[in-house]
Amino acid sequence: MSTPAPASLSSSAKAGLSLGALGVVFGDIGTSPLYTMRECMAHMPPVDQAAGVLGVLSLIFWALVLIVSVKYLWFVMRADNHGEGGIFALLALIHAGRTPASDGTTPAKRGLGPAVIMILIGAALLYGDGIITPAISVLGAAEGLKAINPAFEKYVVGIACVILAVLFWFQKNGTKRIGHIFGPVMLLWFLALAALGLYHLVQYPTVLRALNPAYGVALLNHSPILVGALLGSIVLAVTGAEALYADMGHFGRRYIALAWYGVAFPGLALNYFGQGAFILSHPQSTDNPFFAMAPAGLVRAGLTGLSILAAVIASQALISGAYSLTRQAIQLGYFPRLKITYTNADHSGQIYVPFVNWLLAIGAILTVLTFGSSERLASAYGIAVTGTMGITTIAYYLVARRNSGWPLWLVAPICGVFLLIDTALFASNAHKLADGGWFPLAIGAGVMAVMHTWKIGREEIFRRVYGNNVTEAELTSIARSQHVTRVAGGAVFMVGSPKGTPIALLHHVKSNRCLHKIVVLLSIVTDDVPTVPAEEQLTLREIGEGVWRAVGRYGYMQSPDVADLMDKIKAAGVPINPQGATYFFNREMIISGGTAKMWEWQKSLYALLSRNASPAKDYYRITPSQIIEIGLPLQL
Repeated sequence: MSTPAPASLSSSAKAGLSLGALGVVFGDIGTSPLYTMRECMAHMPPVDQAAGVLGVLSLIFWALVLIVSVKYLWFVMRADNHGEGGIFALLALIHAGRTPASDGTTPAKRGLGPAVIMILIGAALLYGDGIITPAISVLGAAEGLKAINPAFEKYVVGIACVILAVLFWFQKNGTKRIGHIFGPVMLLWFLALAALGLYHLVQYPTVLRALNPAYGVALLNHSPILVGALLGSIVLAVTGAEALYADMGHFGRRYIALAWYGVAFPGLALNYFGQGAFILSHPQSTDNPFFAMAPAGLVRAGLTGLSILAAVIASQALISGAYSLTRQAIQLGYFPRLKITYTNADHSGQIYVPFVNWLLAIGAILTVLTFGSSERLASAYGIAVTGTMGITTIAYYLVARRNSGWPLWLVAPICGVFLLIDTALFASNAHKLADGGWFPLAIGAGVMAVMHTWKIGREEIFRRVYGNNVTEAELTSIARSQHVTRVAGGAVFMVGSPKGTPIALLHHVKSNRCLHKIVVLLSIVTDDVPTVPAEEQLTLREIGEGVWRAVGRYGYMQSPDVADLMDKIKAAGVPINPQGATYFFNREMIISGGTAKMWEWQKSLYALLSRNASPAKDYYRITPSQIIEIGLPLQL
């Protein structure tokens, strides 16, 4: 499964990839020290302060080791799909190598089995995380202003909202201009974390005893009920772990690991231990230990400014991840078409999805206004993250068994330990439901409803449109019929199935009694791989009577470009002028009250999604003046 990193890269290129990983991958987990230790101390069981601090530090340290270093870096990130990671990569891997059905489709494309539903839930939860993470990161950083001057407290929420508004407004410009500074800023951030932590650690080195996991175990044994709330705060330290796997395709496992072990992990560990040392050496302090351990004045002000920059970068990574996740869902057929803008001609992965952007913006700003502080927001944070972690573990188990052939006696104990940790962390966040934990779950439930409804609706439409399909032999017979006039020019009919005949063509012939001399039946297929090389994207064959069938294949991380595909079709020998051709599409008109096996609310939701899906001209990059849409009434 795993793709080795290229060995031919220069030292400077390797350093650049590792630095880039710092800026994109570790933004979320890198800003966790802003609030994690404060929340842990707020939910501390009634124990001696020294024992409590050592126990908390031990739990945080070993959570970073077991979840990030062991689970993700050592195991999960080895399950890559041609170098790409993420929740949909696991979905593709689960179905890789299965025997196609008689209709040419794989089980992944024929239905929604338990594994697919589970992964869709994990993907839906990531959208909830995509709203709440920018809110808590920016709000937590802005609260550093209170450490400079308490008078700033009444302005914190407003400042956080302004920062978020500017961040989301800037998305349409892409990250090309500012992306190159992400790495250096995050490097400076981790160095600042390490320096502050080391300064206090040297003064109170006794906290290093927390490296012994016995302190964490002793704290967990104190009171199971009270410890549940504490574990719900401990999970804040690892909330960005899923980003390591999701962004693996951008940098590679090797360079993400180098950035983690060389910079991020030491910086985080030193800072957490430094915060613990500060708490024990200042037992009367009630301030957030992160900001309080910085000397007052310019140093604290500089730390606050740097933390805001780090929070913005962390938010940017989550926002870009939501765009990528949406494109993958669209390509795999779990989301309606949305307008996608490419912000960098040199990198197809840098995209902007306006609809998703403004939903995230509204959600994040409303979250800040509703909760008002990172302390209250932390009470809602963790459920979606730990739920996704648990789903990733189960999916990894399926991949390890089905794809890698790992024996049960080996993979079951490994995944069992991971799942035990994930379950414990998820259960420890259950108490947050009443305090706002329902919020990311509600977002995830809404996204899940959209993905599930769209998928089963598309399958129902596909069955009805192509269930009684006109064969290619019948099509050539129609084309040579003396009752059909062949007119000059070329026509391209979009076909949902590589074996299907589009209804738009049949309606066109029936209504106009004519057919262009050159006809291309074009299907766009998404393979279970991240990308399909340009030279392998087109399959072309002649049916006869001037009719050709073309299949364009793309990966789930690519967007189809029909204009480019038509240039390839012309270059392959089809006598058609892509700029002068007419493109025919079906335009679905959904009518409820039919016999489809869907709930009535799902039929109404599917009709709404279908009406508001991005026009084909935008998604397929076709000149609008070349498109003709033919109405297709369908009763669900």
